[in-house]
Formats: sequence, structure tokens, C-alpha cells
Amino acid sequence: MEAYTCTPILPHFAAEVRGFSLAGKDPLPADLVARIKDDMKKYRVLVFKDQGRLSGERQVQISQQLGTIESTFYKHPKSPHPDIFRVSNDETEGCVGVGRTGWHIDGTFQTRPFKYQTMHFHSVCEGGETWFVPLKEFYEMQDEDTRERWDRYWMVTREGLAHPLVYRHPLREDTSMMFHCGPPFCAAWAVDDDAEVSSERKVSGRMIAPHVVQDELTRRLDEAVDRIGIKMAWEEGDFAINDNLGNCHYASKGTQNSKKKAGLRILHRTTIAGEDVPAKFDGRSSKYLDL
Repeated sequence: MEAYTCTPILPHFAAEVRGFSLAGKDPLPADLVARIKDDMKKYRVLVFKDQGRLSGERQVQISQQLGTIESTFYKHPKSPHPDIFRVSNDETEGCVGVGRTGWHIDGTFQTRPFKYQTMHFHSVCEGGETWFVPLKEFYEMQDEDTRERWDRYWMVTREGLAHPLVYRHPLREDTSMMFHCGPPFCAAWAVDDDAEVSSERKVSGRMIAPHVVQDELTRRLDEAVDRIGIKMAWEEGDFAINDNLGNCHYASKGTQNSKKKAGLRILHRTTIAGEDVPAKFDGRSSKYLDL
């Protein structure tokens, strides 16, 4: 299998691959898988164009080479494989409304959120964009006071799991963020105490209502996507790999456009298990709180 060429979509974020097929029955060569993982560290989103309609078995096979598949979703009757999450704008064809609750990272309910997703579009609808914002750049574009405030926040899930809002990406080793702006996914925001040394800080007991920080993040992300992010207009046959820990995403309103007016949207998605508990640069990591 010949090597592929990446064409950056933005100078700092995401790339396309054209003229290269992922089809086949045999596993991808080990050196190709290593190349894909290296490129994921660099670009955070890879879109392999013109892949046709790969079978569910082939998508799962490729996904298994990227890590351990972890399927926590509803199994739609038309899903081609138990590990394929089938998403649509028609409830008879797939799960609807997916990704519409707010900007997010997938798997925040787990101690180790998902590492990657694969996203394969068997058909697309007009206006069905997915929006992506790279989190290193998003954090760095904030003023110093905002960054210092965010450094003290922890997202507390319904299960009582607290993730640091700002942490170190486990592979890139740069700054990333962990959050979900959907109302059902966040119970509160915990805040560090005022210890001078960051590694000695403890959650103070002060809690902020979920919507306060979620609304702030949403407002700032809605502004940032046109400056540093991508509103990805998918094409049929696109096969994307997303660094779930390096960027956040949001399914635009158009993903649920009427099938009659905009066309049928069919997305097959897999999720690759996380390997690391989110940890801050000072060593503190996600933990369960006694609420």
C-alpha cells in the first residue's frame, strides 16, 4: 500500500488525504497505522476523501488498529455492525439529534474519555456540517485572566466525576480542555482553592451552576470557530479520524435538515477507548468527588 499525502485544511489544524483508498480485506500495514497515528498528533483531524461506502466490518477493522473499540451507544436496527453507531436525519435510518446538545468532547462521563472517533459518511445532507475547534489554540486565544480562571475549574459529571477543564494532552503534551456544553452532561463546576502552589490546590467546595461555564464556553466557541476552527462540509465517501482529546466538535443545526428537502444523512461512527486519565500539568488528574 503506497504512502499518502496530507494537504492541510488550515495551517494549524486538520488535513485532507486524496487519491488513497482504505478499502480492502487485509488489515492496514503496521507502518501505515503508525503513520496515521503520527499524523493525528500533528493535524488532529484527518479526512480521507472519496472512500466510497466501506463496509461496517472494514470500518471496525481499521478502528481496531487504532486502539480498542469502546461502544457505549444505542444500537440502531440498521447499523451494519454492533460497534457502528449509525447517525441520521431520519429516525428510520439512524439515530437523530446526535451531537446537537452543545460543543463537547465525547466520553466525558468516563474516567478515560475516548481517544479517537472514526466518522464515515455514506450519504450527506445539505447544510449537515460538523464544527471543529482545536483546543490548544482556543485556550491560548483567551486573555490571561480567563486562562487563570479556567485553570481552576473542574467539570463535574452527573456521576460525580470531576475532570480538569484545562489539562495536558496525553500524546501531544500541549494544552487541551475537557468539557461538555450539553445540559444533561454536567452537574456543576468545582473550583480550586487559593493555595499558591497549583499542585497543592484542592477543590474548595464552592460549586458553580453548570450553565454558567457552559454558556461562556459556548459563546466563545461560537466566535472562535470562524477564526481558528472548521465548519466541515462533508462529502459522500469521507472517512474522518478525529482526535477527541485535541479538539471539540458540534453537530450543526443543518445535520437535522429534512430528508425531503436536504437529502438523507448517514454517518457511521466508531469510538476508540481512551488510554489516559486527564491530568493537569501539575500532576493532578480526574477524580470522583464526594458530593
